[in-house]
Amino acid sequence: MVYLAFLFLLGLVVGLVAVASNPAPYFAAFGLVAVAGMGCGILSGYGGGFLALVLFLIYLGGMLVVFAYTAALAADPFPESWGERPVFEYVVVYLVGVVLAAGWFWGGWYEGAWVVVDELQEFFVLRGDSSGVALMYSLGGGMLVVCAWGLFLTLFVVLELTRGLGHGVLRAV
Repeated sequence: MVYLAFLFLLGLVVGLVAVASNPAPYFAAFGLVAVAGMGCGILSGYGGGFLALVLFLIYLGGMLVVFAYTAALAADPFPESWGERPVFEYVVVYLVGVVLAAGWFWGGWYEGAWVVVDELQEFFVLRGDSSGVALMYSLGGGMLVVCAWGLFLTLFVVLELTRGLGHGVLRAV
């Protein structure tokens, strides 16, 4: 279990470096999918299977639609890929930063501090992650509305930033 969690965390960091280092949105899409998959793998490995499934479906169903719109509006005839020199330099800088941060914080991380959601499942009537989802919708309804409004506002900001010199969707490329 520890090795699987380590592989998921390593894939999460590599996916984040792939998203952060690539200026072209076309190639960063694979990094976004990898980050979503690895994060949900970590959640499901520690007992949050339902929450991981909901997060994966919402993320890929909602945010990648926004990504498709912005990638269509930010048409770059010659996008930079991961093998080119400037992108490779960003990858090296980010990976060195991750290694230095891991070396700095290495002594304070303990695997025993991670608790599985259903560790005492014989005493529970419901699964832990489904109870958390019910609490999120009942007591956290106001925060859910604020987050939805923030995502809606982010959609308009991203669409305005990627619009460029052309006005509207039917512009000459």
